[in-house]
Amino acid sequence: MTSNAAQIRCDNDAKLYSKLLQHPDVVRTNDMLEKQSEKGDITLRRRLLATSVRLSRVMAGSVHYAADACIEALAMDIPVELYVFPGPQFNAACFKPEAGRLFVMFSSSLLEGFDNTELRFVMGHELGHHVYHHHDIPIGYILRGGTRPDVALALELFAWSRYAEISADRAGAHCAQDLDAVARALFKLASGLTGSVVQFDLDAFLTQVDDMQIVAAEPGQGAPKEDWFSTHPFSPLRVKALQLFHQSRLARRDGMTKEDLEVAVQRLMSLMEPSYMEGRTPGAEAMRRALFAGALAVADANDDISTEEIAVFERFFGSGSFTDRLSIQKLKSELPARLAQVRESTSVPQRMQLLHDLCIIARASGDVLGVERAVLQQVADELQVPRRFICQTIDADIVLD
Repeated sequence: MTSNAAQIRCDNDAKLYSKLLQHPDVVRTNDMLEKQSEKGDITLRRRLLATSVRLSRVMAGSVHYAADACIEALAMDIPVELYVFPGPQFNAACFKPEAGRLFVMFSSSLLEGFDNTELRFVMGHELGHHVYHHHDIPIGYILRGGTRPDVALALELFAWSRYAEISADRAGAHCAQDLDAVARALFKLASGLTGSVVQFDLDAFLTQVDDMQIVAAEPGQGAPKEDWFSTHPFSPLRVKALQLFHQSRLARRDGMTKEDLEVAVQRLMSLMEPSYMEGRTPGAEAMRRALFAGALAVADANDDISTEEIAVFERFFGSGSFTDRLSIQKLKSELPARLAQVRESTSVPQRMQLLHDLCIIARASGDVLGVERAVLQQVADELQVPRRFICQTIDADIVLD
């Protein structure tokens, strides 16, 4: 393979990154964070030194060897410090550089449960976030800050973060140079198993991934606490996307072109994007009609649609879409029928996207009230989507890991 880090980056990641970097809310948030960092009250490095263990080459030679291999493969030129914290869950994170240093942190269970090649995938994934400057988009601060972004920006940030994970996965695969090891790492992240009890089989695992896209089942079935919209290091779509990557010329000389790869990945990722807003299929039309009525039902859950909620509604559906001529009660009464049409004409992942967007609309107008959650739960029941998806979408921390 002759590809470098820039060549293997996912096209949609790069395009959305460039667009978002110029968004006024992103610029404003970055300016705020820069001013805070200049105060230098408590630095990131100080916090890491106080709460975790820095791994020296003497203490963790194999971990540093993996880091060295990834740094060379990704053509990086920055000092890297490695840390470990006690934790039973497999986890890792890369932080935005500070004072010319890059920091990567791992849970103790991950370091003890992953072999050297698997660790290179995880290490490469984390370093990939730095190489592609993903930390320049402060998604967590924007989506979880005191001032909610408009819905269009929120949805675009979610879409970008998914493609950012695809790029980071490719960086990890580029470092590992071993599809079996990459798949084992993803299997371990998904199951929490290290192989001493269950014998891993790549073909069986990939067959399961294919079945997940066909069978009408809840997302992440067989993978605890995961869902199609998670930014956690495991997702069925990301595994399939890596399989496509390894079938491309970026990984093998006789593979598909990068253009064909990106089309295939975009088709795969479309299950997680609100493309129904422009689609012309009966299912897309049914989803739009349900979203319109559902958004108003959530906003009117406490029998009073606020000015802020109207603004959020119009940011999503367009200026002037909310008028006095709208019969809110009529639309609310029609919602079950509209949801039934969606249920009959769409797949489970598409129905989850509709519920996901309603959750984003509810969250964008401020804290989600109990009566609003009740409406969302009604929608989930009508769409035959697990209610816990609502909590995961509303309450989940938004991070790149």
